[in-house]
Amino acid sequence: MTQALARYDSVHDEAPPYRAGHLPLAVSVFADRPQLCNEMGDDAVAAGFRLTHGGVLADLHGDESRPLGEAVLIDAPLVDGATLAALARIDMRVAQAGAQMVVSTSLAALDDVFGCLDQSGAQVLVEPSRAERVIALGRVLAAMPRGRVRELTEGDRLTLLRLTEQVGLLAERLDRMGAPYAAGTPDTVPGSRLESPAISFAGAHGDDGSERLVRAVRPALPDPRLIRRIIRQRQLRAGFFDGELFADPAWDMLLDLTASRAEHERVSVTSLCIASGVPPTTALRWIGLMTEGGLLERVEDETDRRRAFITLTDRAADAMARYFSELGRGAEQLV
Repeated sequence: MTQALARYDSVHDEAPPYRAGHLPLAVSVFADRPQLCNEMGDDAVAAGFRLTHGGVLADLHGDESRPLGEAVLIDAPLVDGATLAALARIDMRVAQAGAQMVVSTSLAALDDVFGCLDQSGAQVLVEPSRAERVIALGRVLAAMPRGRVRELTEGDRLTLLRLTEQVGLLAERLDRMGAPYAAGTPDTVPGSRLESPAISFAGAHGDDGSERLVRAVRPALPDPRLIRRIIRQRQLRAGFFDGELFADPAWDMLLDLTASRAEHERVSVTSLCIASGVPPTTALRWIGLMTEGGLLERVEDETDRRRAFITLTDRAADAMARYFSELGRGAEQLV
């Protein structure tokens, strides 16, 4: 690891190719695997960041007065209590500073890591490839405050534009390497390579023109056994066709959460990722998107603040109940 840190010192002295108003964007990198630590640092520098610190996860427990920079990259595939506590503290610092954070982890540690990151809006990647890390860096740049973008020189703007185009092309190549996703997924919507499209949850309009949710008597949630049967039927298709051909993570997660709500069961983020039928990193992007759209919400575990669950919002549950009610009426009319 000493060799890796020495390499970071040399990178730190180099002038980054991208500068926002001649003020390099600072980034800190924490990872226990030397090769990966170097790789993450190299990609960050290539994206235009100035590496201010590169070290092992144990450094997370060190001097908390040290500036973290505009972005923090962390790889934590294996975590213990001390590391989780440090992640929670850094999450709070990043949120207070208005910075960006990308945390990669393993599926086994996802629930613990997700539970620690409740303030910064961090991107969470699960066992990502290098390409997925590069795309995450592009999202960090896209999320930078507009004030910083206005400080760019014309040359800087061209550099950022080229970087954005390269990340988009990379994502397209990755898409073509496998079976195509169904239309409408985050990775295939045109123009959504760096920023996911917003979800709108439209309610009825009142007489004053304002939006309101219709509050008629809500039908009861459907029998969870019916929903589980639908889920099994959807999963059965993968035995006869390429599963990615029918990928619809948003709907699969809504079905799973609706059944769990009717069963009075709580759903962990790992379980929901599995239910989505897509890679965990893609599922996490959908969870974030649907949370922003008011369909899902994060609920802290009352007995363990380090854990969190995902649930439907009341209005999403209302919509699912009405949807299944309409299905039932349609079936009756066919009889």
